[in-house]
Amino acid sequence: MTIQIPDDLARGLEGIAAAQRKSVEEVALEGLRARFDRASSPDVVLRAVRELAHPRAAAVDDLEAAIAGAEIPVHDRGAFDRLLLG
Repeated sequence: MTIQIPDDLARGLEGIAAAQRKSVEEVALEGLRARFDRASSPDVVLRAVRELAHPRAAAVDDLEAAIAGAEIPVHDRGAFDRLLLG
């Protein structure tokens, strides 16, 4: 495969390659491999979620009951409004 790249990018790769005493191809391949070998944050999160154990139905019911029991009533006024209005 041949990839066309802009001249300024090619000169940059040549400079990096010279400094590292590598060929332009080696520098370009190392950069590309690093991009594809490293998992992005969303990939890592998705993989971690998929590896979690699935909860039992009873555990889900217990969690939903705990959430429902901890609900705070909704008020029209905020906590600081009471201080101002008395």
